[in-house]
Amino acid sequence: MNTLITRSAVALALTITLGTAAQAQEHPLHHPRHAEWTFSGPFGKYEPQQLQRGFQVYREVCSSCHSLGMVAIRTLASETGPHFGEEEVKALAAEYTITDASAEAGERPGQPYDYFPPAPPYPGANPPDLSLVTKARAINRGFPTFVFDVFTQYQETGPDYIYSLLTGYEETPAGVEAPEGGYYNPYFIAGAFLAMPPPLSDGLVSYAQNQDEDTRNDVPETVDQYAKDVTAFLMWTAEPHLVERKAMGFSVMIFLVIFAGLVYYTKKKVWADVAH
Repeated sequence: MNTLITRSAVALALTITLGTAAQAQEHPLHHPRHAEWTFSGPFGKYEPQQLQRGFQVYREVCSSCHSLGMVAIRTLASETGPHFGEEEVKALAAEYTITDASAEAGERPGQPYDYFPPAPPYPGANPPDLSLVTKARAINRGFPTFVFDVFTQYQETGPDYIYSLLTGYEETPAGVEAPEGGYYNPYFIAGAFLAMPPPLSDGLVSYAQNQDEDTRNDVPETVDQYAKDVTAFLMWTAEPHLVERKAMGFSVMIFLVIFAGLVYYTKKKVWADVAH
């Protein structure tokens, strides 16, 4: 018995140690900060105005290097997404030039059914496409944290990581040698330095809704707000049907509860007169 207990204790300790080691290897120097998201939780949903602001930040800042090649322009009109008007979407699409071999000049103005065109080539680098970045960069929280996530319904590791990365640039600590062209960011998962300079600064983007005095919303034009808005937009590009998925999941749970009750009472009715 003592041998069995000892072996069990060793196995448990080894499991925890390996889990901790794996977690340390898969995490950046600093764990991503938790942010408040409208789409979090079982009843979360996107806020159209925030997604529109996030799209503006993407267009004016991120699109110079990063593509959205898996996103159709027409989806910007989604009622559970940015919810741009149909005419707005047509106007936005027309601002893009689409390569089309069937066109006379090999190019034509964009249409809502087109996908966002590739970003212009960036010298010496290949910036990733951002269509699915909030899913692709979801941090593995390791044991035992992921167990609690099941009960808290925490699924925002990707957005928290992107938000932390965009707002997490710091001065290189004393005694740390920075590689050429590297920028220190302790939230970067692949190392303490990345080649992308800080993309955001206060006042960089003038929000359209702040320019209309009749509908002025006084949304702060700060790095923190830009990061939250563009991250929310990128969450939508990665999971545009999140609201519908959550609504269906809730309906399924209600059905299962009712079905379980019917099964239970049917069982009692069928076996009521049978001696046990």
